[in-house]
Amino acid sequence: MFYLLNIFIQMKILLNNTSLFESLRPFNDLGFVPTMGGIHKGHLSLINKSKKLCKKTIVSIFLNPKQFNNKKDLKSYPRNIKKDLQILKKSKNVDFVYLPKFNDIYEDNKKSKITINKKDKILCAKIRKGHFEGVLDVMNRLTKIINPDKIFMGEKDFQQLYLVKNFLKKKYKTKIISCRTIRGKNKIALSSRNFLLNSSSLNLAGKIYKKLKNIKQKINNKKDISDYLMYSKKKLEMSLKIKIDYLELRNIKNLKISKTKNNSRLFIAYYLNNVRLIDNL
Repeated sequence: MFYLLNIFIQMKILLNNTSLFESLRPFNDLGFVPTMGGIHKGHLSLINKSKKLCKKTIVSIFLNPKQFNNKKDLKSYPRNIKKDLQILKKSKNVDFVYLPKFNDIYEDNKKSKITINKKDKILCAKIRKGHFEGVLDVMNRLTKIINPDKIFMGEKDFQQLYLVKNFLKKKYKTKIISCRTIRGKNKIALSSRNFLLNSSSLNLAGKIYKKLKNIKQKINNKKDISDYLMYSKKKLEMSLKIKIDYLELRNIKNLKISKTKNNSRLFIAYYLNNVRLIDNL
């Protein structure tokens, strides 16, 4: 990895905690963009926002095994560190890239005591047991290590954003800045997992987005929204031959089931060629 230090002169590569502490010590207005790699335009939008609001921006690339409840999902997750660094360098908006090893993050090797409240075991937290406990654990550790002024996260994983924001605000002065979902030409939400899809699957994902938009537009005309969404879920599964984990309308302030389109988002998780995708609109 050390050869990277010579290639990327303006963007400093931090390969361990010692290097990180020494490099960040002079700065007190730091923006942080946490990633697991597979850098795309969605990540770059977070970086651009950080550049506008903070003096310095640090991006982490750490594929956290503790937030994967499925070993196959972890094994298939896109990995191309060289390409990621080239994209970040080309953006010219990244000052530091943190590439920690597992022991840099989990140096105490203590088992996490973080638990998700019963009321929050909904959507992905209900389906992916242990996932958000792993997310909150690593975000807690990264925030403690980096001590940023602001953390920039996308609204594509709205439940993750909601849980992380509520968890970290109780422990740190760091502000969580939410950033809008970035979509591709076919309106599919950009995600690292999209790299695992072929062109036909991507086209199908675009069709699903259009159908979801149509479903949400019709919601306020329905007397029983839950029945309407249950019917819409079954219809989507049968017509498109896909598996859907959930299709639910929830309030954006507390993620409770909503009976109106106002202040609400339509949440979905579904599978295309065994790749799990999420979206909300």
